[in-house]
Amino acid sequence: MAYTMTPTPAGPVGSQYCVCKVELSICGQNLLDRDVTSKSDPFCVLFMEVNGKWVELDRTETAVNNLNPAFAKKFIIDYHFEEVQKLKFALFDQDKSSTQLYEHDFLGEFSCTLGTIVSSKKITRTLLLGNGKPAGKGMITIAAQELSDNRVITLSMAGRKLDKKDLFGKSDPFLEFHKPGDDGKWMLVHRTEVIKYTLDPVWKPFTVPLVSLCDGDMEKLIKVVCYDYDSDGGHDFIGEFQTSVARLCEAQDASPLELECINPKKQKKKKNYKNSGIIIVKSCKITRDFSFLDYILGGCQLMFTVGIDFTASNGNPQEPSSLHYINPLGTNEYLSAIWAVGQIIQDYDSDKMFPALGFGAQLPPDWKVSHEFAINFNPRNPFCSGVEGIVQAYSACLPHIRFYGPTNFSPIINHVARFAAQATQQETASQYFILLIITDGVISDMDETRHAVVQASKLPMSIIIVGVGNADFAAMEFLDGDSRVLHSYTGEEAVRDIVQFVPFRNFRNVPKETLAKAVLAELPQQVVQYFKHQNLPPINSEPA
Repeated sequence: MAYTMTPTPAGPVGSQYCVCKVELSICGQNLLDRDVTSKSDPFCVLFMEVNGKWVELDRTETAVNNLNPAFAKKFIIDYHFEEVQKLKFALFDQDKSSTQLYEHDFLGEFSCTLGTIVSSKKITRTLLLGNGKPAGKGMITIAAQELSDNRVITLSMAGRKLDKKDLFGKSDPFLEFHKPGDDGKWMLVHRTEVIKYTLDPVWKPFTVPLVSLCDGDMEKLIKVVCYDYDSDGGHDFIGEFQTSVARLCEAQDASPLELECINPKKQKKKKNYKNSGIIIVKSCKITRDFSFLDYILGGCQLMFTVGIDFTASNGNPQEPSSLHYINPLGTNEYLSAIWAVGQIIQDYDSDKMFPALGFGAQLPPDWKVSHEFAINFNPRNPFCSGVEGIVQAYSACLPHIRFYGPTNFSPIINHVARFAAQATQQETASQYFILLIITDGVISDMDETRHAVVQASKLPMSIIIVGVGNADFAAMEFLDGDSRVLHSYTGEEAVRDIVQFVPFRNFRNVPKETLAKAVLAELPQQVVQYFKHQNLPPINSEPA
């Protein structure tokens, strides 16, 4: 999305890769009528592009005699943020009972990426015939929903007057939470820490997914068991009780819920047995643990900026030895990096207008060195239309600038940080900024860059650095805080790791998709981490 500075704010985000399941609902409108005596009987077929070929994934049911079908059958797909997942939705009029598609009349099709659908949540598009022309007035509507229960439960538990189990001291109690398994047996879900030498323990609050504790069913019975810890593993049973999450939720900070801990053997033996102590639910809260996809489906836009290194160490772009030399195939390592990252991120930006900036070159007419210039030479409007626009502006600017130096990163980082800072004034999870810096070498302004990164770590912003050529990239690894926390020259620590560095040379002989996976692997987690830290839910989120 194009962004410009505005004087006033506009209004008062597991596994290594982002994988979750998305449910797609399909409706058709004004479909072609292929039947002579009645209306069409449409069904929809979903294809995914695999290695350049369309592979069928699934089909809906057939809607009999209906030109405006809403299909009950949903398509469920694994969503991978760091991949371009191309989909095709094709509609057919069922004429025979055959499963062969050529036996049925074609009603039109629509192709797009899964990223396009989830970034809009719902899209309506024209159906096209094989020749690329509209299929009459036929339209398709596709709506996306994440298939996950993202609710988590946070429990704060204590005990009072628990049975004493140790001969020479008090008990060392801990709790276990169980749910019924599919086989009818109890299944362990969570175990608290052990509190030593007490009959009145207070356990630390803990959080577990609601799906783990009760399969998302608040009325389902769960069992809580209290034991006295023994180092040899032969823990002594103190007591147990059964309850439900709905019951636990009755506990409030002001009025805790008290549940009797019962030992059935003692209960049978002793007539005057009351209990083996009380388990206290001090508080029980259910909240949503939002995912990256929750934020995207909620309307968060990813704002993409490219920073390109035009320093002299890249070599003369007219010479084949230069890193900026565009080979007969029309590419080089800079362009490959722009394509790899840009083609993924562009799906998450509604107007696909991206600022493209250069640094380290002398510019006409006075040949002054600039460390943040618009590569389209229009400082008031540095935006390029889509990744293609960035590629065109890059190729066009090469003959008009002189490569120079030094290699300063901080001006471009601070440039994007100014816009990210302005976005925070909206106090909503609506924008997250991504800066892709492509460079051939050693950073000249390391202190200023470290400081800029530490400041940017407080903002909705991530930095991807792709190192091209064969230089020593040790300084880049230093900025990528995977192994240690980055510090500014003032001693201030980065609030979070926002830099991802990869050397292009590691990806020269692998499929181009591999680079995108590597550089974007950490991004979903960084987006979620920032918005959670700011206590910002997705814009259109439902309460737990």
